Amino acid sequence: MDPISMGAIGAVLGAVGSGMANEAGRWAWESAGGVVRRIAGREVVAPTTPGQLTEVAHLVHDRVRSDPQLARAWTLFAQGVPAQGALTGTFARRAGLPASPRFFTDRQEALKSLDKEATRAFDGRPRLALLHGPEGIGTSTLAIHWGWRQQSRFPDGQLYVDLRTLGPDAALGMLLRQLGLPAEEIPPAAADRADLFRGCLADRRLLLVLDHAQSAGQVRALLTSAPGVVTVVVARRPLTGLDALRVQVGPLARKDAKRLLTELVGKPAIGAARATLPDLLDRCAGSPYALRAAAPRLTAPVPARSESAQSPSDPALDTVGRAAEDSYRLLTPDAARLYRLAGLYAWPALDAAAAARAADLAEEDAVHLLDELAAALLLDPTDVGRYRYRPAVRAHAERTAAATDGIAACSAAVTRTVEHYLDLAVGAAQAALPESWRVPSGTSPISYRDRGTAVAALAAEAQNLVQAVRAAEEFGDWDTVVRLCQALWPLQLKAGHHDVLLSALQAGARTADAHFTDSRTAGSLHAQLAHTYTELRRWDEAEPEALAAARAERAAGHTRGHASAVEFLGLLRLRQWRFTEAYDCFDEAYRILDGIGPTDEGAADLARARALLERHRGRALRGQGRRDEARERLEQALSFFRDTGEAYNTARTLTDLAETRLDGGEFTEALPLVDAAITALGQENAAYHLAHLRTLRERCVSAG
Repeated sequence: MDPISMGAIGAVLGAVGSGMANEAGRWAWESAGGVVRRIAGREVVAPTTPGQLTEVAHLVHDRVRSDPQLARAWTLFAQGVPAQGALTGTFARRAGLPASPRFFTDRQEALKSLDKEATRAFDGRPRLALLHGPEGIGTSTLAIHWGWRQQSRFPDGQLYVDLRTLGPDAALGMLLRQLGLPAEEIPPAAADRADLFRGCLADRRLLLVLDHAQSAGQVRALLTSAPGVVTVVVARRPLTGLDALRVQVGPLARKDAKRLLTELVGKPAIGAARATLPDLLDRCAGSPYALRAAAPRLTAPVPARSESAQSPSDPALDTVGRAAEDSYRLLTPDAARLYRLAGLYAWPALDAAAAARAADLAEEDAVHLLDELAAALLLDPTDVGRYRYRPAVRAHAERTAAATDGIAACSAAVTRTVEHYLDLAVGAAQAALPESWRVPSGTSPISYRDRGTAVAALAAEAQNLVQAVRAAEEFGDWDTVVRLCQALWPLQLKAGHHDVLLSALQAGARTADAHFTDSRTAGSLHAQLAHTYTELRRWDEAEPEALAAARAERAAGHTRGHASAVEFLGLLRLRQWRFTEAYDCFDEAYRILDGIGPTDEGAADLARARALLERHRGRALRGQGRRDEARERLEQALSFFRDTGEAYNTARTLTDLAETRLDGGEFTEALPLVDAAITALGQENAAYHLAHLRTLRERCVSAG
């Protein structure tokens, strides 16, 4: 057998660790822990840093180098691990840039600067440009226009991400999806996402546009030194600490501003407005946004709206604010009211249903009013049928609402919007997991036809739901904070989105500690936060949350919840390769369940809960190398899941049994278990589990 290099061992461990986004990846990670334990002759805590991973690789290398049997065990495991950088195919789509405007004027010097940066000889410095200028000055439009103009320079694609509401982790996830990577294969940990992203771009020739950046720290994880990649960062101000070519974007010259207006409305309209044109150009101050918003006013009179918050000449208004005020004065009364009340909170993107609740009107009316606001450039439509405010425009809407509608009406509008998101979340959670005691109780006016539709609705509104939690916390509506967070559980469990949901779950746990101490609510929210920390591989933060969940459930006398919290801690221990402690947690959870009587709450779910714990105990025993005991526990769990017709849990347990056989080199015995698991998943939507099973089958066939 050829010697196994330490570099190869480290690569396998790194690939397994970064592939933990789906269940097959988590299986591989647990298997790696078991193999490392066998090779080391003792339990080794899972590495969480590059330095720790190197230490584990050293340990494995030293042992397999002198023991052919251990070397064979490692080789058999490594053969089932996909190599990193498997994303080598074509992109899902070639161009991901938003549409470029029809009319674009001037900016020749800025375009030349971008051309020069993109074509300079590569000397190890990333090809990186920062376009910066005040809101409404056209920095985003400039980046997009240049990107479309340079398509031929980037044959491998153009990537675009709007950073207004995204942290680096979520932005990396979005970019990896644009590259064609399914959500189930995107690593949960930020460092692994960044490594995979840079690996995917290493040999590509593409453009990356990072729009609405707020700090150098926000974009640093998204940058690459790949020679074929050009990155354009767009921000309102220079970003300290970003080593980029800085291109300041200023106001259009007066002749260019007039040319843009002429292209927008035509020469006859410009001629007819000759008397008022100088004042309009002064008021727009060279801002492309203000000029586009002003175009309708060249041919329409501006009414004096009595409820306006500011005078058109109010010095407190910036250029975009003045443009918003002028456009606002042209709105119909109903559109003006919707504009004010929907803009009272920084919602990432509103649909007609949410806007209708804000303004307390029918949804079908909101659809038409949103179109009116978009036509007036007071809202920006997104590509998924939603609308968002520019920051300065929303600030104008908020000021106008305070002056026109009053504080009580403004507070009521935000409350109604939060109530809408609570109704949506509760209805979706109950449809997605009707059997779960974790989802909030109560009725909701919003319903969903099936589980998949409900989870999709939660995913589509994830950022708005997080913002609703923030709003409820600001308003001191503690009950809404915790109910919204509890309603996120199906999304955590079924679709992930942990990077997006984390801040909301932290707020939920914080609220529970302050206002629902030692309650079932506190236990549930700490457990949810523990789950998300675990999935993000932030294990040191997950542990105190799981312990807090167990304490709260025990204090509340909620036996089922107490057992579940201890089970969460055991699952965390499996991830950490602390298999003995994991088994002890599952054992403790099993004993806690013994306290549930035949008529007690949770009795109906008792048999299934015990079967799941038997499966988990089998996994922990397998990690310890106690294969015979592991098979006994797993077979007990398998019997229950087969009898109750749970195809997915049947397949998961069969997979555990097959891998336990493979650990002992029992390929012939493992093969029928793998085939049975594949059959059990025939009607399930479990592509990644099936892919994992096919890999196991190939190992069985080739070795047998």
